[in-house]
Amino acid sequence: MSVGWFLTFSQLYVHEVAPAHLRGVVFGVYQAQLSIGSIVGAAVDFGTHTIDGKRAYRIPLAIFFVAPTIQAIALIFFPETPRWLMVQQQEEKAEASLRQLRGSHIDEAQLQAEFNAIRVSTREQLEQNKKALFLAMWKGTNLRRTLLSIAAVCFHAANGSSWVNIYTTYYLQVAGVTNPFGFSVMVTCMGLLGVLSSLWFVRIFDRRTIMLVGVSAVGLAQLCPAIAWSVDPGSKTTGKVIVAFIALFVFFYTAYAPSAWLLGGEYPNNQMRAYSFGIATALNFLGNWAGTFSAPYFINPAALGWGPRYGYIWSGSNVIVLVFIYFFLPETKDRTLEEIHEMFEAKVPARKFKGYICVGVEEMAAKGISKLDVLQGEKSGAAIHVESSLDDRRPGAV
Repeated sequence: MSVGWFLTFSQLYVHEVAPAHLRGVVFGVYQAQLSIGSIVGAAVDFGTHTIDGKRAYRIPLAIFFVAPTIQAIALIFFPETPRWLMVQQQEEKAEASLRQLRGSHIDEAQLQAEFNAIRVSTREQLEQNKKALFLAMWKGTNLRRTLLSIAAVCFHAANGSSWVNIYTTYYLQVAGVTNPFGFSVMVTCMGLLGVLSSLWFVRIFDRRTIMLVGVSAVGLAQLCPAIAWSVDPGSKTTGKVIVAFIALFVFFYTAYAPSAWLLGGEYPNNQMRAYSFGIATALNFLGNWAGTFSAPYFINPAALGWGPRYGYIWSGSNVIVLVFIYFFLPETKDRTLEEIHEMFEAKVPARKFKGYICVGVEEMAAKGISKLDVLQGEKSGAAIHVESSLDDRRPGAV
């Protein structure tokens, strides 16, 4: 339920409600919550694993109830996403939802411009995809969007994050590190630092730049321990190298991970986002399972006995991801979901997304502002008409 349902739909919600220029920051906050949860869980486990009796498992289980209780109450007050309401053809509710999300301080012209862009773009998407969505997502321009969404989300599995994160304690133990469980908690804290740093640079650097640097860093963090273990296996110095690069891997992975989730949800259109992103998430966890399942056969001394040399495989997979990002991943920073839709429909090459001018979305926004001007003009005209009528009632009026 937490992974297959809540993890997926909470991200979809963020995609559809956050303003374009803040979507990256909001995803950073989302990733920070995951890191904080991991730290709390690791700390509680570390503090209770030596307790004799039922409290050893009852205390960690009790902690699980805190966050879901807060979330369950808070969700009652959350508005539905305007884009989902528009897909359901509930325009009045969609406008009310957008107004609630943007707040009373927003300029009415900006609100109407954004709402009209959502309305016209969603209508266009509904007209294009009248058949079964699961089939339509593999046809035409939707095929490219679906495959890119799957690729971006599955970068997590291709980085080798599953075996590093899940087998950190065992990995450190095999490397001869003293107190491996305590070190694993420290490594988790490095993840939080990485997420917090992403809140700063996600507003400065492009998505592609963040992805390229992040994947390069985690690839090197997989390669260096493998080389160290090959040169001097089992030594104290090698153990320190492994600890350092595991910490660096977690730092850079959590720093760029929000951008990968972000791109995975930005590429599909409003109507198919849940389908595409759901399949992408499922395939990512399938990849994580494969990495987790196969890791013991590589690193266990009783099996192949590779230990940290297992990183050679994952450094190679990161090179493949790096090449894919450079040639095929479009830039979406500060773009609305409707602008992204227009660029995919225009079949813009990946490396030209950044400089592309979205004429269609600008026209939609302009129509929204024009509509507002008409409404305001009608109100103004009505006021003048009433005033003229009152003037006509004055004595001596012609």
